[in-house]
This record gives sequence, C-alpha cells and structure tokens, in this order.
Amino acid sequence: MSHTLQPYPAYKDSGVPWLGQVPGHWELKRTKQLFQERVDKGFPDEPLLTATQSRGVIPKSLYETRTVTAQKGLETLKLVKVGDFVISLRSFQGGIEYAYYQGIISPAYTVLTPRAGTDAGYYKYFLKSSLFIKALANLFVTGIREGQNINYPKLSCEYLPIPPLEEQTQIARFLAYQEQCINRYIRNKRRVIALLNEQKQAIIQRAVTRGLDPTAPLKPSGVEWLGDIPQHWRFAQVRGVAKVVRGGSPRPAGSPLYFNGKHTPWITVGELTKDNSLYLISTETFLTEIGAQQSRVIQENTLLLSNSGATLGIPKICMIKGCINDGVAAFQGLRDDMDIKYFYFYWLSQTKHLLSWVSHGAQPNLNTQIIGGWPVTIPPKREQEKIVEFVTSETALIEQAISRLHREIDLIREYRTRLIADVVTGKLDVRGVAVPDSVPDEPLVDELLPDPLADDAATTEPEEIEEAA
Repeated sequence: MSHTLQPYPAYKDSGVPWLGQVPGHWELKRTKQLFQERVDKGFPDEPLLTATQSRGVIPKSLYETRTVTAQKGLETLKLVKVGDFVISLRSFQGGIEYAYYQGIISPAYTVLTPRAGTDAGYYKYFLKSSLFIKALANLFVTGIREGQNINYPKLSCEYLPIPPLEEQTQIARFLAYQEQCINRYIRNKRRVIALLNEQKQAIIQRAVTRGLDPTAPLKPSGVEWLGDIPQHWRFAQVRGVAKVVRGGSPRPAGSPLYFNGKHTPWITVGELTKDNSLYLISTETFLTEIGAQQSRVIQENTLLLSNSGATLGIPKICMIKGCINDGVAAFQGLRDDMDIKYFYFYWLSQTKHLLSWVSHGAQPNLNTQIIGGWPVTIPPKREQEKIVEFVTSETALIEQAISRLHREIDLIREYRTRLIADVVTGKLDVRGVAVPDSVPDEPLVDELLPDPLADDAATTEPEEIEEAA
C-alpha cells in the first residue's frame, strides 16, 4: 500500500506547471508524439460503442434500454480498437476514456491510438487521474459554454510524462492489482450495507402493516404484498389522505435564465436520494426568480417522493420552501389524522413494490394517478406516533452502522484517487513492488454505485448516432 512506498531518488522540473516535478529519468513528450489520431470510417457492421466515464468505451447495447439508436449513417462513424482512447463530449469532466472493445463511435469524438513505446495500460490510469482531469478542465476546453469540448489541437501539443516502457507496464500492473483489491473491499462493504438495509426494511414493513401488538386481531387488506393488517386499522387510497402533485422543470434545461441562481432552492431527485436521512434541509443549487415562476413551489414540512429513474419511490420530508423538478412528487394538504413521519415510513416500505409496479422502459416513471391510487394503511393517530417512535429507535443503530460503512467506502475511494495520481505522476516508486502474475484488465469501476451504469446516464450523448446520420 502507499504508506510502504517511497519517492524516487531524484526528480527534475517537468516544465509543465500543472504536472510539477517528475522522476529524473522520465522523459516528456508532446501528446501527439505518444498518440496518433485514428480517423478510420466505413465500418458499418462493427458494433456501436459509447464512451462512459466509469466504464470506459463499451458496447452501446448496454444502453439500449435508455437510448434510441438510428440505424443509418453508420459508415460515417469512427472505428475504435481495443486499447484506443476516446475524447468524448464529456471527457473534460472525467478524463479520456479507454476502449475495452472494438467498434464504431460518434464522428464528433477524437479517437487516439498509442504509438510504439506507449503502454496503453499506464495511460489508462494517467488520463483518468485527478491531476490530469483538473488540467483538462482548466486548460484545454473550448466552446461557447465553458467545458463543452476539449481542444485537441491544443492538447496534442502539451507535454506528458513518459516513463521507460518497462516501468509504464509495472505501474499499470500495480494499479490494476490495487484497483482489484479496492473494488473487492468496496463490494464487501456494500454487501453488508445491503443486509443492514434489508434488516431495516423488515422492521419498517412489519410495523406499518402489522402494528406493534402481535396479539391484535387481523383482517385481509386485499393487497397481495401487504397481507393481513390489524382489524381496527382503516385502509384507503393515497389520494384520500393527501393531494398528489408533480413538480415542474423549466425549459430549456440548463438555461441560465432559470438555473444556477440564488433565489429558490432547487429540489431534484438527486437531492432526495443523496442520503438516507429523514429530512431535506438544504439544496446544492438554486433557481433564479424567473425559474421559480416556471416550476412548482412547495412549502416547509412537505413529504416528497421521487417518481422517476432508477431511484424512484424514495421519500423525504422537506423542511424548506423550494421548487421541485418533474422527477419529484409532493403530498399537499395531508389529513390531520395522518402523521407525516408515519406516512414517510410507509412509503419507505413501499419502494420495492413501486419499482416492480412501473413499466421497465427507457425511463421508469410514476405518475400522479399511480401514486394517488396507491393503498395506504391508516392506524389511529396515536398508534402512528408510537410506530414512528418504535421504528426510529429500532433502526437507529442500523443507520449508524450504515453511515459508518459509507464513510469507510468514501475513504477508500479517496485513497484510490490519491494513489493513482501519486503513482502515475512519479510521486511514489512502485518499480520493486511484487504484483501477482495474473491481473485482469478491468474498467475503473466505481463499486459504490448501485447501478453500474447509473453515473453514465447523464454523461453519454444519446443523440450521437443521430448526429452522424
């Protein structure tokens, strides 16, 4: 691990401000001396590829449930071979993507193939390192809106480090092995988190469907996944206890006329699902005053529910006045005989049932009709309050354990980021480190993500084939 590694014995100034010093025996060459641009077209029978930030360049078929692909103009797409690199429209955010498959990709992208003496494995890590990504964003972007495209003619003239070939290979093997160990560590932590969440869910599910008295007489609810409920409980559709409304997003998305303002908190699905807390007390972004007029305003102490995407069905009690986007539903005018915290826990028990209910299309959605027609159990108000107290108490230690595990995952991810940056830039010497003979060439996968493609939904351009048509 990095605490056993030492710096190189001698360093020199690279002459590149963002890179700083490099080992004394390393060379520096312009990017175009290390990579040759590939502009091969006319391969319509090759599989379609897409450039992702977490998985590199992979078959577009993995996205076929998310995007509509036009099967025309394929002869104008560029050929990509295994070991090539692709500069996509989002590379400024996450680095230059490595190709794990052969196929064809958007002609809007720049395809680079390593020249002799350039180990693709080493540059797979260097071109995704935090130091290089920061340099891309600060020095090599162009376009009307900052950061929209990488200026490759400018980047091609920039100097990059080039260790001796044998050393490049050792660095790549060392980092691949570390990546494998770290991913295994994160996977194990996530398995424990999943088990704890199942335990928490079971406590909530039983409390909101059977109550706290195991001797209470039961009656059929008429809903398969709810089963029998206490005989003295009432049963209704959600629209009978609150008005269900859906948020609204100003259009066009990203317009500075509406977004990135300072007027009104902007409540998105991401804000609801970023953690497991009961309350939402702040947002990262705000709308302008005009943007707020084009959205839906909700008041403090309103229960919200995510209604679209892979994370639909997640509730949160909003403690601030703000605007909700069209991926969020709100429950307004909650009846006096419904405790908002009980209602929150009830929805938390229904998430997996909501996911199985909606159609599994390109983007699963819940509309207000589905939410309003959803069944809800209604114990007496005092019993709801006791259920809230019980669930809060019984799940407190579980929540603490889950938070601790998430923190451990965050720390190992920070370690991974720092380790890669230190090794590929020569801050740490790994030449004498023993590495197993067989280390798989795996993508730099972020094992924290519940959906392996979740972080790429917003980084892949679904229109790329249409642009070529």
